[in-house]
Order: sequence, then structure tokens, then C-alpha cells
Amino acid sequence: MSENNHFGFEELELWKKVREFKKEVGKEARGFPPEEKFRLTDQTIRSSRSINALISEGHGRFTYPDQIHYCIQARGSLTETINHLIDAFDDGYITREKLDYYKLKGKEIERLLNGYLSFLRKKRDEQKKERNTDL
Repeated sequence: MSENNHFGFEELELWKKVREFKKEVGKEARGFPPEEKFRLTDQTIRSSRSINALISEGHGRFTYPDQIHYCIQARGSLTETINHLIDAFDDGYITREKLDYYKLKGKEIERLLNGYLSFLRKKRDEQKKERNTDL
């Protein structure tokens, strides 16, 4: 990838991990029964895609509060995706081992996301402090 052909969010380790998770979850969901195509399959794929979409959208925002807001929404999409996978397990579409695997991946992403949120909050607070000392 050339230097001027990428966006900053693509460098985030968090975004890269979520991208892999999204691809795995999407492949899994496409294996659900045909009658779930416009229900659980669609919901699972959409929520997994939403995680990265929100991270990248937040990254493109100008203020730290906006970036934080989108990351919090991304965390919600992550938990929504896990819930859909629990539904898939409950309906017999995936095994306990698969569910545990996705939950483990989800926890890893949640830790990275929470770390990124802490970083953004620290930057926001530093920026507030600088503004107050300039007065």
C-alpha cells in the first residue's frame, strides 16, 4: 500500500483485529440455514461490519468527544454481534466450541477497544487542561 493510498484508521491494531473478526463471523453467518438469510444471518453480518465502520467513522471525526462516542457505539455493535452468535448457538447453528472461540476473540477486541477509549479520553482531558491553562 502506498503512503498516500491509505487512511489512518487502517493503521490501528484494533481496526485490523476487528477486520479479521468481521471476516470470520461473516463466513460463519453465511453458513446459517437459508431461512435465516434475512434474519439472523443479515443481523450478524451487519453488526459485525458496524464495529469497524464505527471505529473508522470516529477516527475521521475532528474532536475527541466525537471519537469516543463512536468507539462506545462500536463496543455496542461488538456485544450485539456476540449476542447474535449466542442466538446461533441456541438455535443449533454453531457449536459451543465455535461460540467460545468467538467470545474469546470478542473479549480481545473489547480489551483493545477499551484501551483505545482510555487513550482518547486521556487525550481529551489533556486538551481540556491545555485550554484551561491558556486562559
